[in-house]
Amino acid sequence: MSEHEITLTVNDEEYNLKVSSNKNLLRVIREDLGLTGTNCACERGECGTCTVLIDGEPTKSCIMLAVEADGREITTIEGLAENGELNPIQEAFIENGAVQCGFCTPAFILTGHSLLSKNPNPSEEEVKEAIDGVLCRCTGYRQIIDAILDASSEYPIK
Repeated sequence: MSEHEITLTVNDEEYNLKVSSNKNLLRVIREDLGLTGTNCACERGECGTCTVLIDGEPTKSCIMLAVEADGREITTIEGLAENGELNPIQEAFIENGAVQCGFCTPAFILTGHSLLSKNPNPSEEEVKEAIDGVLCRCTGYRQIIDAILDASSEYPIK
């Protein structure tokens, strides 16, 4: 297996890494960078729990090769809070009881953050469409949708 040198900017920190050509971004984030908030479940791109933001767009990290992310800006759940303060969408998830078991929460929060960063006043249908690629087995989605809608009053982030 060939190795490649790549540079990733993850949560505003630059990393120079040597990775095998078949290693996915999920494994690099969790194993090489130690950022375990990005969860691993199906590893086939079906459940969305591995979602991170790449250049601001929700991306399933289990189906993206690390070499494809070379030179890109990546945000994981660990990078959303600033100066020890939770992001408004993180607060909204807590206040709306949208966390439940927490396994899918990072993916939903990042996906919601991406939506609100582009559209700070989405309709319920737009929220549903945005989160369509992430599965939750606990909440039935109502609390998740409500949390994203509630957080919209804080976007764009001041």
